[in-house]
Amino acid sequence: MDIQSVKQRFGIIGNSEGLNRAIDIALQVAPTDLSVLITGESGTGKEIFPQILHQYGSRKHGTYIAVNCGAIPEGTIDSELFGHEKGAFTGAHSDRKGYFEVADGGTIFLDEVGELPLTTQVRLLRVLETGEFIRVGSSKVIKTNVRVAAATNLNMLKATQEGKFREDLYYRLNTVPISIPPLRNRSEDIVLLFRKFARDFAEKYRMPNIRLTDEAMHLLMTFRWPGNIRQLKNTTEQISVIEQNREISADILRKYLPADGNAMLPAIYNKEEHEEHSFKNEREILYQVLFDMKKDMHDLKQLVHEIIDKGDIDVQDLSKDNTSVLRQMYTGNTAMPSSAANVHEVKNEVYKMPQNDFNIEDTEEYVEESLSLADKEIELIKKALDKHNGKRKYAAMDLGISERTLYRKIKEYDIS
Repeated sequence: MDIQSVKQRFGIIGNSEGLNRAIDIALQVAPTDLSVLITGESGTGKEIFPQILHQYGSRKHGTYIAVNCGAIPEGTIDSELFGHEKGAFTGAHSDRKGYFEVADGGTIFLDEVGELPLTTQVRLLRVLETGEFIRVGSSKVIKTNVRVAAATNLNMLKATQEGKFREDLYYRLNTVPISIPPLRNRSEDIVLLFRKFARDFAEKYRMPNIRLTDEAMHLLMTFRWPGNIRQLKNTTEQISVIEQNREISADILRKYLPADGNAMLPAIYNKEEHEEHSFKNEREILYQVLFDMKKDMHDLKQLVHEIIDKGDIDVQDLSKDNTSVLRQMYTGNTAMPSSAANVHEVKNEVYKMPQNDFNIEDTEEYVEESLSLADKEIELIKKALDKHNGKRKYAAMDLGISERTLYRKIKEYDIS
């Protein structure tokens, strides 16, 4: 049986190397009874591979049962998997067969197997090693002949190291590992999947098919897709139903993608990007502190200007004790001895204190400065580009950011 026929039978879309490798392994081990552990992120389509194992194996005429271990409460999971006797617990009004008994001669798929309680893991290990189990509330040993395929999106090695999953059970399940690649590592398949989903929804909702512009297609392929195929399918359905314009541009597509800027990057998390993000936050905080300090200085200067204009400060008192007077002004206490005759009633000129070198100058008109971080960021970027004659590489180094981040900022702020 070739890979292409398997894709057609199960509706698998894509030609990436990782996907083809996973299908090939499933076909090779299908005729055996080896346990298989399927790993991959949520939404990658792990549930299809146990069906491939079952349909192309010797048990294809037997029962196939898929169990979501994470959806069953801890108190009832043993009963669901292995059955119980009448009266074993409150509510057990009759005997009940478990999945391992019902699927005798067939296949059981344990999805989210990493969520199993430790006590249930002990029971599962016994089934895998001896083919025996005991119903809850019974002492009778029951034999079963079941093939087990399991799937998880957890890091199982880490879970075993932390004591959350039994190491012996992990290696017993992981006889044959199958790894499903995330969608971001299958960029060549993303457009194919989008077109398939778009065609299906157009038929389902009886409306024209949506199409992507070249720019939108590039955005689709470089987006991170943390929810993988499930997220892509949901996004395609939303666009198909909501948008009246059937030609989807990058701007339209961007509205349906998460607003988090990091999610827009095609690359996997790396230390450089994390350090750059931290540096940016610290730099913005520092800018804000400096802007606040500068604003306070302007406020203080304006206060001095207004007090002198009103004649509330005696210049002779200023000459005697400048420090004391300024301290009072700073604390807001302007109730000082005053004499209009001693005040220079001059505007926009230098106020000179007699017999003292301490001068207060105010020759400029007070102008409220912009405190926008975006404006300051644009200013810094322009200065760096001018300094290095438009060479982005050296400008980025000077700013302490990556060249890619600088390019994004230039595009974002439309800096020429």
